[in-house]
Amino acid sequence: MSSPSENRSLLPSEFGESTPSAYGASLNPNDNPESISRIVLERNILRKLDFRTAYLVLIYILNQMDRHNAAAARLRGFEEDLGMKGTQFNTLISSLYIGYLFTQTPSNLILTRIAKPSVYLSSCMSLWGLLTTLIGVYYQALSLRFLVGLLEATFYPGAIYLLSRWYKREELGYRTALFSVGIGISNVFGSLFASGILATMEGFLGYAAWRWLFLIEGYLTVLVGICGMFILPDFPSGPARWLTPAEHALARKRMEEDSEGHGAAEPTSSSGFSDVLSLMTDWRTWLVGTALCCCTTSLSFNMFFPTLVATMGYSPTISLLLCAPPWFASTITAIIVARHSDATRERFGHTTFALSMLITGYILAMSTMNITIRYLSLFFMAQAQVSNVILLTWISNTFARSSSKRAVAIGFISSIAMFGSILSPYIWVSSWGPTYNNSFRICIALASIAIILCWIFRRHLERLNEAAEAEERELHLPKGYRYLL
Repeated sequence: MSSPSENRSLLPSEFGESTPSAYGASLNPNDNPESISRIVLERNILRKLDFRTAYLVLIYILNQMDRHNAAAARLRGFEEDLGMKGTQFNTLISSLYIGYLFTQTPSNLILTRIAKPSVYLSSCMSLWGLLTTLIGVYYQALSLRFLVGLLEATFYPGAIYLLSRWYKREELGYRTALFSVGIGISNVFGSLFASGILATMEGFLGYAAWRWLFLIEGYLTVLVGICGMFILPDFPSGPARWLTPAEHALARKRMEEDSEGHGAAEPTSSSGFSDVLSLMTDWRTWLVGTALCCCTTSLSFNMFFPTLVATMGYSPTISLLLCAPPWFASTITAIIVARHSDATRERFGHTTFALSMLITGYILAMSTMNITIRYLSLFFMAQAQVSNVILLTWISNTFARSSSKRAVAIGFISSIAMFGSILSPYIWVSSWGPTYNNSFRICIALASIAIILCWIFRRHLERLNEAAEAEERELHLPKGYRYLL
């Protein structure tokens, strides 16, 4: 937090004597009035910002439901109705992520050059929802899933970038986790939602139940996307009518302070091509990109979660209902772990902890087909979803020299990771079921590689911090920027 003298020009005098806290613990009335004004303003900003960015959670819930509805529909004849054989279903799942590969980096480049990310992201959402409703025969579904992937790819890295433009580094992990709890919530309510549709709407108006699933989820996505144009925030550098002038000025000031010693907070004049070229020649990009790729691929069980639950032998409806509890627990775990990661300003240990739970779950699943142990293993697997959140937040924290480079870094590294998502469906081929022991072994190896690569990255950042500290001691400089470890 800045000293009072740094904020005299920023804060109007009428805020100087405010003592009540708008967002958090009570304030000490003996504190400097200007310092109190800063605290009150900052809490007001966070409260208003949290309210608006919470809409990202709803979008992400629908994003995950649209992404995984094919896995639920598979339990009610989707595969048979479209005449899929062999690995065609796996190819259908993979086609979505091929679309992601082409769009993530260009989309984040576009975001750095537009003033209305709320309109851009929401429009893409409405379009992918519309395409989802058109899925019919296999090859049409294959091409539509690819196009849906092109549009969905704009959302996740774009949302992470949008959050990083408003929240400071020690606030970002928790907010990213709150945003990413959409994964858990979508798997909880998405499973319940899908089970209701698939169980009751077979043959309604002459359509199969799985088609109703795509229609209802698709049109719901369109509606939420249209509303998002009016709810989501734009960047702090542009207009923000929902903030007072003093709050808006402080919002910009906060991000400048957060990047002190590490470049400008606003986009620089460098071209997108030069940013991409700089990242492509930075060995750290490929290190963390490979780590994120291994982490994402090791978490690929979530693409086939209903299939894994179905190996316990229950009916399709019961299997979908049993999907909910592990993801409900995962949502709570994600919030706790991410909050603790922010509070301690530590990333590596929390990522490793989550991946260790994943490995534990896979080992339990490999050990037996006992229903109780098998279901317990699914709980362990689901809790590990937060590892991806913490790792991506760590990447955003590290590549924060300027907002434009951070946008490109998030998009480019996410694209590297997407290779894992493209290959993931072929890790879970039907011929390896119902035990899927080969799938578990591959994922254990990938999670272990991710941990090793993250440790190498941590050691590198630790050495950079030590070098910066030594230079400050030698030149008698105040403490500057430190990488989060």
